Amino acid sequence: MIIASLAAASYGVWWWVMQRAVPMQTERVDYIIEVGSGPKAIVRTMRAAGIEVDDNQFAALARFSKKDKQLQAGAYEAVQGDTLWTLLERMAAGDMLQTRLTLIEGWDYKRIRQVLAQNEQVRQTLTDVPDAELLARLGSDVTHPEGLFYPDTYVFVPGTTDYDILRRAYQAQHELLEQMWAERAPDLPLKTPYEALILASIVEKETGHSADRARVAGVFINRLRRGMLLQTDPTVIYGMGEAYQGRIRKRDLQTDTPWNTYTRAGLPPTPIAIPSKAALQATLHPESHDFYYFVARGDGTSQFSRNLNEHNRAVRQYILNRN
Repeated sequence: MIIASLAAASYGVWWWVMQRAVPMQTERVDYIIEVGSGPKAIVRTMRAAGIEVDDNQFAALARFSKKDKQLQAGAYEAVQGDTLWTLLERMAAGDMLQTRLTLIEGWDYKRIRQVLAQNEQVRQTLTDVPDAELLARLGSDVTHPEGLFYPDTYVFVPGTTDYDILRRAYQAQHELLEQMWAERAPDLPLKTPYEALILASIVEKETGHSADRARVAGVFINRLRRGMLLQTDPTVIYGMGEAYQGRIRKRDLQTDTPWNTYTRAGLPPTPIAIPSKAALQATLHPESHDFYYFVARGDGTSQFSRNLNEHNRAVRQYILNRN
């Protein structure tokens, strides 16, 4: 009888512990559990964040429920009314907070790093890491980071490192490029997947109208086949760096940089931005035609020309506003 009474009393205590709302300093509390944290360390983290958890009760409940080996590192949110059991189950199930970060096609690497650095949910680990070291850690065989990261929306747990997000974006771009390169159209004047990435970045920056992508790519492919200069303004802008202030002058077209396709033949040495999947598709499956020139009409579309005379007329019409 005494043993039964004690058992009943013990059960009642644990029922109260499991069902009682845990005191919290605010309505919602975010906290991050580091990898390798056991129940005692987790309690210290929660208490430091403002969740008044009893370390003995949490550890005992985790042990007796056999959830102590299931607790997962990550970012979590506790809300007013949560019980000890609710918190424990949430961490055992890995029901973590998540947030999003979007990398936009056409961005350059500098913009990507700025966005990562400005996101308060991203843990900064690359501030003083040289690009060469980052690329080595990623396993890249190129020496410049431009264009290597896939533009997409990345869902991540707060506290994820900038490196981990870049690693995911790098792997996604690498896998996509390898797959699309294997399925490319025959007889393209491109020797490697990296050359395709370079040209796709130019197509991305030159195309304001999605229906024109394959035709724009075809213009550049035609020019490469004939050994013509690509003469594309976005490469000049990229080579100008901070000197670009919104306008390209004649002297800018004549000032040589490694990326100036008015002064140097062939492709530039690196991509100039991150291309979209659509730009890669257009580059590796360009429209077959006999156009060698195009000019922006001012509405997002382009006027294509077969020879220089046609192109000059298009320039007068759409750029110089002369018929």
